[in-house]
Amino acid sequence: MSIDRRDALKTLGLSAGATFLAPVLSRIEAQAAGKPVTAKRFVFVVESNGVRPEQLAPTGLKRNPRPEQALNGPAEFIDVPLKDKDLPFSLEPVKAWKEKVTVVQGLSGRVCGGGHSNNFQALGAFGGGRGNGGESMAILGETIDGALAKHLGGIFPHIGLGISKRPENNIIYNVSAIGPNKGLPTMVNPANAYGTLFGIVADGAAAQEFTAKNNLLDFLKDDVKKAEKSVAGAEKEQFGAYLESFETLRDRQSKLNEIKHTLREKGPVVSDKYKSAVETDRLDAQFDLGAAALVCGLTNVLTLSSAAGVRDFDITFKGLGLNIDKHSIGHGKSYEGKTWADLYAIIRRYHFDLIAGLMKKLEKVPEGNGTMLDNTVIVYLSDGAEGHHSRCWEWPMVVIGDMGGKLKTGRYVDYPGYGRKAHRTTANMYLTLLHLAGAKRDTFGMPDPNLKDLDQSGPLSELLA
Repeated sequence: MSIDRRDALKTLGLSAGATFLAPVLSRIEAQAAGKPVTAKRFVFVVESNGVRPEQLAPTGLKRNPRPEQALNGPAEFIDVPLKDKDLPFSLEPVKAWKEKVTVVQGLSGRVCGGGHSNNFQALGAFGGGRGNGGESMAILGETIDGALAKHLGGIFPHIGLGISKRPENNIIYNVSAIGPNKGLPTMVNPANAYGTLFGIVADGAAAQEFTAKNNLLDFLKDDVKKAEKSVAGAEKEQFGAYLESFETLRDRQSKLNEIKHTLREKGPVVSDKYKSAVETDRLDAQFDLGAAALVCGLTNVLTLSSAAGVRDFDITFKGLGLNIDKHSIGHGKSYEGKTWADLYAIIRRYHFDLIAGLMKKLEKVPEGNGTMLDNTVIVYLSDGAEGHHSRCWEWPMVVIGDMGGKLKTGRYVDYPGYGRKAHRTTANMYLTLLHLAGAKRDTFGMPDPNLKDLDQSGPLSELLA
């Protein structure tokens, strides 16, 4: 083993960066010693305004909308390999990892109520009634990210990052909760989130220095040099892989110009995405921060919220050159020759561009016999279930990652229609994630009273290896 962790940490013990670099060096030490890595990570990407199920079907597989009624779909469970299928336009950015992708269709969440947003119910699988406009902000239980955070722990058991349609907002409470009436914060100001998350490396007088620095690695420069002297060979290369993830925090420019499948030519150009009024820049920055937080071990549970929650669902993605809000798109409006379906796909594709970027960063960091990506599951869904005015008859999701082979992936699965034998709910999906984390529970959230004749307990056995 070519790293002396004891000496490295002793050297860093009096420095401002000890809190930050110690977990990184500890992970490298375990890697060098051949010790098993047990880290499990879960990332939730929650987009507002619903996901039409037919838009997630692979090319060549027609998926007709199901009527809003009981027994609304096929009786059989559909399981189609993705190997020989082309992903739909909006999912193309993750096609390089198609063998790790599972498109999950047919799950219901009727207990949540529906509306423009299901707010905390989306990740909670509990009720709350239908308030003004059809939405409720009641928190009747824990959400899945909150439950995983309690089980896995960490420096920050849960980190919530996202965007609001109001750039002046700093923290909102919208989709995550640790328990009844205990919402978890979503930081929607990237500049402030940067200080909150990475200011942990500093205290006392060093905190002022950190605040004055524009970049984390500028602040840690001396500590990084000391740490690099303590590693050699393969471990030094691994240390460099960690630092590369943090180096992206130095990039204050938007990546939008790299994305060719948007209407970017009509969008605004900005120079600092962390302070930008443009929503796409802020979301880009939040994905950078989230990746760095995962890589350096600040958290194992990350929720990235894209204007989720009833207060922000009508956001306008001007950064993509779309001067039409998502509320209007949800009502079928077109824009400059693009149909509502085209507009949905353009916006969703941008989210999957960001997801692909996150995956690349995790894939570069060695861990155990693979990479950090091998021990991470990413779940994409909408707080609005299956449509703009949802009733939660269906709740499409995209699950990426196999958690070290514990999930059967590379598939398109579609559960039997609502009320049919073997129909399953979002609660069963969340129980699947809890089982992957080692928390083997049989119930989560609230059961659907209209499905009392069906077994609503346990995980989705069809997804588990």
